[in-house]
Amino acid sequence: MRTILHSWTIALLWMLYLPGLVASQELAPANPDRVKAAFLRNFAHYVSWPAAAFTDSSTPWHICILGPDPFGDILETSLKGRTEQGRSFEVFRAETLDQLPSCQIVFLTYKDDARRRAVLDKLKNKPILTVGDAPEFLREGGTIRFQVDDRVRLSINLDQARVAALTIQTRMLEVSSEVLDNGIVRKMR
Repeated sequence: MRTILHSWTIALLWMLYLPGLVASQELAPANPDRVKAAFLRNFAHYVSWPAAAFTDSSTPWHICILGPDPFGDILETSLKGRTEQGRSFEVFRAETLDQLPSCQIVFLTYKDDARRRAVLDKLKNKPILTVGDAPEFLREGGTIRFQVDDRVRLSINLDQARVAALTIQTRMLEVSSEVLDNGIVRKMR
């Protein structure tokens, strides 16, 4: 009974705080990559970047996939015709960081820990939202870790967000499973 009540509470929070992601929450078991694509799109709404992260006011959002691409055409389909804060979206994929243009969101898919840590170290002081799903992603210096299995779990590294001059809305923190703040991981729910 408690588990069911907990699940309903989480679903209600998602409906109240992150509209548009509730449908993704329901798709999680069926198509985790579609859920991840929806989250990458919605991070542009719930995170604020400094003006210097864009060339000008009409520069599109650059969502970059670094490493093996799990999405195929799912990400482009999810972003087609969508805008956020008056900006359209463009997707870039590469095996190495130097092959990418300037990005606002980088989803790291490297399975090799050392390679992932090296990229996170290079991006550390830049206004880039780093996203991944590796178990140690926050401790390695990533900003948002999300896990998609029977439900979606977000973990946020506020320390890294501050270093990168990114502001994560309280709404995202409230629905996160854990938050790394001042070097301490706090379980949120």
